[in-house]
Amino acid sequence: MRSYICIDLKSFYASVECVERELDPMTTSLVVADPERTDKTICLAVSPALKEQGVRNRCRVFEIPQGISYITAPPRMQLYIDYSANIYRIYLKYFSKEDIHVYSIDEVFIDVTDYVKMYEMTPRELGEAVMEDILRTVGIPSTCGIGTNLYLAKIALDITAKHAEDRIGELDEAMYQRTLWDHRPLTDFWRVGPGIAKELERRGIYTMRGIAMAQEESLYHLFGVDAELLIDHAWGRETVTIADIKAYKAENNCLSSGQVLPCSYSYEKAALIVKEMADLLCLDLVDKNLVAEAATLHISYEKSLCRDSSHATVSFVMPTSSSRLIIPEIEKLYRRIADKTGGVRRVNLTFQRVREEECRQYSFLVDTEELEREKKIQQAMLSIKRKFGKNAVLKGMNLEEGATTMERNRQIGGHKSG
Repeated sequence: MRSYICIDLKSFYASVECVERELDPMTTSLVVADPERTDKTICLAVSPALKEQGVRNRCRVFEIPQGISYITAPPRMQLYIDYSANIYRIYLKYFSKEDIHVYSIDEVFIDVTDYVKMYEMTPRELGEAVMEDILRTVGIPSTCGIGTNLYLAKIALDITAKHAEDRIGELDEAMYQRTLWDHRPLTDFWRVGPGIAKELERRGIYTMRGIAMAQEESLYHLFGVDAELLIDHAWGRETVTIADIKAYKAENNCLSSGQVLPCSYSYEKAALIVKEMADLLCLDLVDKNLVAEAATLHISYEKSLCRDSSHATVSFVMPTSSSRLIIPEIEKLYRRIADKTGGVRRVNLTFQRVREEECRQYSFLVDTEELEREKKIQQAMLSIKRKFGKNAVLKGMNLEEGATTMERNRQIGGHKSG
């Protein structure tokens, strides 16, 4: 039987900001949110002390009850990445990278099966040692889930550990069925979202016991192939291992970019945003030595307009990373599908069927010498950006009214880098 631990850095962004201020992350009332945005902006993290006062995680600033005193910390994404990297080094003191799966910036899964024997420790003792090392070294508190498979380790973390004094939860299949089969709500369980829970509730199923006892045929009719995962998880089963995750290779790859615009954009201003995004994705392709065969554009509008989103795909004349070939096609696609009355609030652009450039084949319809010259220019731009910053080289469109590239270049994941 294998043993896994899942470690989560408690209220990570908020804890980092507390440590930087030499404050106790567990007792300080702090939210990470950008004060330069409106009070509708989402709090990226809420400290444990605020959660105890009823402030929910990922709430909006205006939803924090009046009368609660707290510190507002502007997001510093690069700082959080640096802290996460330092904590990953702590994991490497104990485990090989082949046995670690980084699930997110603040959460990892680790297969500790062989290390339990090597260190002559139980999984709980090993989890405690790592948690103490993280707290001692960087000052960040953590939570740990222990399970006989990856799913049970995650559930032990998300549900069981929250109610444990030592912030450690431990589950095997028998314990899971005995203690959590009747747990509610279903949305507390990993990969059970509100939509799935509502569909189950319509059929009188409110717990994991209900799923386990339901007719499998009806679940497959309702959820298709996803029912297999739901049924396995209802019984506490999970066949995927970290070795499987490490060995997985996707059949199709893509690169994507998306942004929520700061206000409602007109038809022409949104066209500028689409071209900027296409240009940045082209540079990303060059930087990674990749080419793309097609692109998909998705446009969403102001909710008050009650308008359907626009969505379509275009194929390129050849697999390419050339902005000269790609941007005109993306712009034509935008002008074909976008509502000309404007009201654009969200844009998502995805380059499809991405592969290594060595696989590229030229077309007789393009000037190959011109493409090679452009690629050298793109590589020179990337070199300058790496040395002097992303805004060291810009195009004229990046200086137009409504352009967002300069601001986005100062961000990581849509938030201030520091």
